[in-house]
Amino acid sequence: MVDIDVTGRSVLLTGVDRTTEAVVRRLVREGATVTLVAAHPPTALVDMAARGQLTLVVEPGPYQAYDLVIGPRADVPAPAAPQARGPEGTGRVTLVGGGPGDPGLITVAGLEAIRTADVVVTDRLAPLECLAEAPPGATIIDVAKIPRGEHTSQERINAVLLEHARAGRHVVRFKGGDSYVFGRGGEEVVALTAAGIAVTVIPGVTSSIAAPELAGIPVTHRGVSQGFTVVSGHVPPGDPRSTLDWTSLARTRTTLVVLMGVHTLARICAELLARGMDPATPAATIADAGLPSQRAVRSTLSGLPDRVAEAGIGAPAVTVIGGVAAETLPGTPPASTSAQD
Repeated sequence: MVDIDVTGRSVLLTGVDRTTEAVVRRLVREGATVTLVAAHPPTALVDMAARGQLTLVVEPGPYQAYDLVIGPRADVPAPAAPQARGPEGTGRVTLVGGGPGDPGLITVAGLEAIRTADVVVTDRLAPLECLAEAPPGATIIDVAKIPRGEHTSQERINAVLLEHARAGRHVVRFKGGDSYVFGRGGEEVVALTAAGIAVTVIPGVTSSIAAPELAGIPVTHRGVSQGFTVVSGHVPPGDPRSTLDWTSLARTRTTLVVLMGVHTLARICAELLARGMDPATPAATIADAGLPSQRAVRSTLSGLPDRVAEAGIGAPAVTVIGGVAAETLPGTPPASTSAQD
């Protein structure tokens, strides 16, 4: 893509190729208003549209309505034929944690893995700009999972990884955050190693720490919190699938960090209150951490669900409960919007 200032400009993309996800994320990050023409867009871009970060259309309308029009790249080659990597033609898989969304937060090792990949199997929360670093002939496979929406089953993802590794390819499994923090990376490693596939795991910056930090909230702070606990809010308290001890969590006196808990936030806060946590405990929810659309809502344990609902916060978001949520450390850029009791 040509390096021009797109801040505040309307940009139309007239089709999809293997670079589109990276181009769209870069345009959005640089402040453009993006419209994509695509009958069957990648799931990650469907998710971005649902969060108001771009507009999807089937017909473009008059080109004169846009400041910049970008078509699919004609010079993007077809994926290269599989290359044997071992004596039996077996390839390898590298699990890469991409961090919380900002492409600058991927590790050097993670970026190098993408640059040497034959296939990149990517999630919706991975820093999509990094896909532009994949070799020209690499295949990009979108296996994004949208909460309560489109998704690729874990069994199918495992099968895709196995299929391409067995064909002799270097496969990069590209995830947001860290692969082992509610990323099902462990399940993928088990499936691959059981099939005799060599696996390398490259850790990523987990959103459980990075999201609060990007909003100016330390998960530990001298005199405030001597530790933190990270839990999944995917299923609410009282659900038969939940294995969490909410009484212990309410009494832990450490920072509580909840991932995947937007949909269940009201029930989580109500349970902590019922288990004896002080209603005035500071709390915050940070959405889209590391993206231009990052927002933070600060309140108290009792008031947070209403504040999050009023702000229209949706996934992905991280909630922090504890005294540290009242802190705002200097040197951290403020979120784009915030609300506070």
